[in-house]
Amino acid sequence: MPRPPAPDDIWLRKTLDDDLPPPHWPDGFVMRGFEPADARPLHALLTEVFDDGTDGPFDEWWPRISGDAEFDPALCFLVIDARGLLAGAALCWATAFVKDLAVHPQARGRGIGEALMRHAFIAFRERGAAHVDLKTNTVENAAALRLYERLGMVPVDWEG
Repeated sequence: MPRPPAPDDIWLRKTLDDDLPPPHWPDGFVMRGFEPADARPLHALLTEVFDDGTDGPFDEWWPRISGDAEFDPALCFLVIDARGLLAGAALCWATAFVKDLAVHPQARGRGIGEALMRHAFIAFRERGAAHVDLKTNTVENAAALRLYERLGMVPVDWEG
């Protein structure tokens, strides 16, 4: 596992036991899988939500993501609103790692992030994973940290 890049970063883990409630999608939102045409809207969502400039422009980001050995389009879960717009996404790596969880600011507070995480947990359990990991920042992502803790994720050592 990587070392924490910042003092407030934390590594969290969810053990995939038998008690995994199914996701509940809010009215007016549907979850679907990733399609190639979704790459640009996904990048736009991640850029808006994280706004830290680390992903770079699309033409640099997409080859880096799609060419990564951990990338599996079947592990990119998208939530679409009633207008057909991308409202949220969970971009997961094949090693049962949630790389990015993002919910558009206008769609927050409806349970989309929780539903995406529950969907990811079940998807990884079906693939035989014993747990799901992610990294977050306790200061910059305090609301996300509360969600992850509510879902039963617990801190683990960076060394595994």
